[in-house]
Amino acid sequence: MTTQKGTMMTETTRTVPVAGGSLDVRTGGHDGPALVFVHYWGGSAGTWTEVIHRLPAGQATVRFDQRGWGSSRALPGPYDLGRLADDLLQVVGTAVRGPYVLVGHSMGGKVSQLAAARRPAGLAGLVLVAPAPPRPPASVTEEYRQGLSHAYDSPETVRHALDHVLTATSLPEAVREAAVRDTLAADAQARHEWPLRGIARDVSRAVRDVEVPVLVLAGEKDGVEPPQVLRDHLLPCLPQAAMTVVPGAGHLLPLEAPGAVATALAGFLATTPLPDPRSAGDAVTR
Repeated sequence: MTTQKGTMMTETTRTVPVAGGSLDVRTGGHDGPALVFVHYWGGSAGTWTEVIHRLPAGQATVRFDQRGWGSSRALPGPYDLGRLADDLLQVVGTAVRGPYVLVGHSMGGKVSQLAAARRPAGLAGLVLVAPAPPRPPASVTEEYRQGLSHAYDSPETVRHALDHVLTATSLPEAVREAAVRDTLAADAQARHEWPLRGIARDVSRAVRDVEVPVLVLAGEKDGVEPPQVLRDHLLPCLPQAAMTVVPGAGHLLPLEAPGAVATALAGFLATTPLPDPRSAGDAVTR
């Protein structure tokens, strides 16, 4: 294990075995339920840094680079949603003791929906941040997916996506360049799996098995997953979900509005009942 110290947090990195290798998982804090963060297509564990900095002191957190991205880019495929959900539950089962909440952004939101649908022990809730809906809208055509698959071809195309598609506000330059580096630090197959297949996969039937409380955060000016798309294609599958719209924000809520995300997470934790202690020890899937 290694320990990392940030300006406002201390994290321990541990190795979690998964199919074909291992993930480096960063854990911090001690006050539960733990927040388990799952990043977007193009993101990394670092996507959540500014959110974590704004959480109450001592809040337990877990984050990692998903298979095919960042420090996990050498892990072999497949990189489909099912394998990513397997990895997520392996992280939870190894790195989390006690109740936890999954916090998934965009692609990570769809992964988190699938993981939650398996009803793993210890799961207390689900927070979906600008999530990809379980049932893709009609706009996700073959032509759209082919075009999307080239959005991350080069630093120039990534910057264009960040400035003109993914955000509604200007990111600080350091945050913007970190996002560019994260996006380019991917296995080519992992980079293409989401736009060509994952985004179009209909998992609505599975997601109806989610039983825990759900909070959905949407960016008012999100051009990727607009609030109305989430109302039409997500909320019907999760009738227990409540949705909050973040004013003025686009798709990259953890980078554009980390304070709003942190505030919403703290509020969700304060009002979410914990699962039965008999099922909230070492988290495992049923």
